[in-house]
Amino acid sequence: MSLSSSDLTELMELWEELNLTSIDNLSHVETLLCSGAVGHAVFLHFLSVLYVFIFLVGLAANALVVWVNLRSDGNRYETHLYVLNLAAADLCVVATLPVWVTSLLRGGLWPFGEAVCKLAHLVFSVNLFSSIFFLTCMSVDRYLSVTLLADAPGSRRKRAARRLICVLVWLLALAASVPDTYFLRAVKSSHHDGAVCRPVYPSENPREWMAGVQLSFIVLGFAVPFPVIAVFYLLLAAAIPPGSDQERRVSRRIVLTYIVVFLVCWLPFHAVLLLDTLSLLAVLPFSCQLENFLDVALHLTQCLSLIHCCVNPILYNFLNRNYRYDLMKAFIFKYSTRTGLARLIDASHASDTERSLVTTDNGAPM
Repeated sequence: MSLSSSDLTELMELWEELNLTSIDNLSHVETLLCSGAVGHAVFLHFLSVLYVFIFLVGLAANALVVWVNLRSDGNRYETHLYVLNLAAADLCVVATLPVWVTSLLRGGLWPFGEAVCKLAHLVFSVNLFSSIFFLTCMSVDRYLSVTLLADAPGSRRKRAARRLICVLVWLLALAASVPDTYFLRAVKSSHHDGAVCRPVYPSENPREWMAGVQLSFIVLGFAVPFPVIAVFYLLLAAAIPPGSDQERRVSRRIVLTYIVVFLVCWLPFHAVLLLDTLSLLAVLPFSCQLENFLDVALHLTQCLSLIHCCVNPILYNFLNRNYRYDLMKAFIFKYSTRTGLARLIDASHASDTERSLVTTDNGAPM
């Protein structure tokens, strides 16, 4: 299929505005060969629907988790502080999605100005990194809590260490987010009436800068966290005695689910991002098939990765017996103080905790 010169100009401008892939390494002749078969308007509207769904589910689930954890007695939980910070980070990530959806529906144009461009990206990036880092910390903490540190489940030193780790996680996430945010600009579009929010790297070597930023995200967002999560949760699963009872077998399956869910949500995006980085560095030869694939895959896999913000509340809260107890306490105890229902549920919870430490945060993975 051939394109007129005006169609080619609009296609090249749209690719640049959406910042899907860099075309700086393409010659004008190579660019003319690509037809851009993807219907961008339909595709962007489809993505917008997915992002709105993630926004609604993630906002409701994480807001509920934050509210319940703030009401509960955090001293009963080994990983309470991590869970609370994880939910807060995921909540802030999904809270920025309406801004990006607005840009998508305008064909990639940015109507909010440069300050909001930087701020929205900084909030999104810091909290996304924090979410990944807190998941990593939880895997290490849970393993240590049932092995090396099992004799001191609620010591002040451990609580102080967790607070310090949370502060360090937020600072590390901020440091990891600053470079890309620094280069963001609201650049006026030369072919459309409006501006676009995208990074503008130094003109001497823009491809190298973009590749460096993408590689840093791959390393900090997946290459380091995933092996840590996988190793410590596998060690935790191995520490649970095999075939002891049904609850412990369920606990082992839940631990393995933590690993699988992280892998499924994040591996596709980082694999595509790595391909895009190799294309930027001219390690992969240019082809229209690769360019069109990256065009679609980067958006779809990023959308898939954000589903993790909706899954985290289920994996790390709704499957936790202590959390379900606190959820019932928040919604039922408030309206049942004059009846025996509150005392009955409280006694049942205490009995369950005595029978099995494996299914609580004080003794195992759930």
